[in-house]
Amino acid sequence: MLPIAHLVYFSPTGSTHKIVTAIARGLGAEQTVHYDVTLPQASCAAVLGGGVAVFGIPVYAGRVPELCLQRLQDFRSAGVPAVLVALYGNRAFEDTLVELRDLVTRQGFKVVAAAAFIGEHSYATKDQPVALGRPDSGDLEKAVTFGRQVAGKLEQGKIIPPAIPGNTPYRDRVRFGGIAPETLVEKCTLCGQCAASCPPGVITLTDRVITDAANCIMCCACIKNCQPKARIFNHDFIREKRQQLVEHCSRPKLPQTFL
Repeated sequence: MLPIAHLVYFSPTGSTHKIVTAIARGLGAEQTVHYDVTLPQASCAAVLGGGVAVFGIPVYAGRVPELCLQRLQDFRSAGVPAVLVALYGNRAFEDTLVELRDLVTRQGFKVVAAAAFIGEHSYATKDQPVALGRPDSGDLEKAVTFGRQVAGKLEQGKIIPPAIPGNTPYRDRVRFGGIAPETLVEKCTLCGQCAASCPPGVITLTDRVITDAANCIMCCACIKNCQPKARIFNHDFIREKRQQLVEHCSRPKLPQTFL
């Protein structure tokens, strides 16, 4: 049995957290330690030793989010086996796993497995649904099974890197920022949950909600965590992207694993 599973994840809307936690159940480690790097106040820098590390991140336009890259650089090891997990909104994960592999390898980890799972697209709405409700129970079962497969590989001493799809150089990075979710004043209770759940920390509260759109990463955590449904993304660009996703990415995709 593995002594410890280190779960390192960036999960603005909670989907990545669900998958890495399910993988940990499959790994069956004696101890599981969480390193949640989602929020700016999280101080998780660590040198990880023993067991296995699971790195979970969302896919942003086929790449690892820049903010996520910055925070993952705080983790180092001297040869700890690593499992890579990318969560994408039913479009494509493209070069994300390759980019994540290169990062954690530079940090001293040895990649032994990787997987791409599907999560509800951050732009999705009930009117324009894209992978609504994912990861579902079937996805979580597959994550547990994947964890068991990784544990079996490690028990056999197979510290062998898998073939991972993707390209280097990576695809051009899409620049986020400039637009951000809006607040419906008539619904807003000024509870502060939007600010508390914002990964880049660009939302502040006075007598109203203020969002620094230039530094918004468009993750929609503020929308998903707003109980009164006062946060919306009603920009023309987002509506157009949603419709493109509905037209071209509605057919449910299955998780892919690489061992």
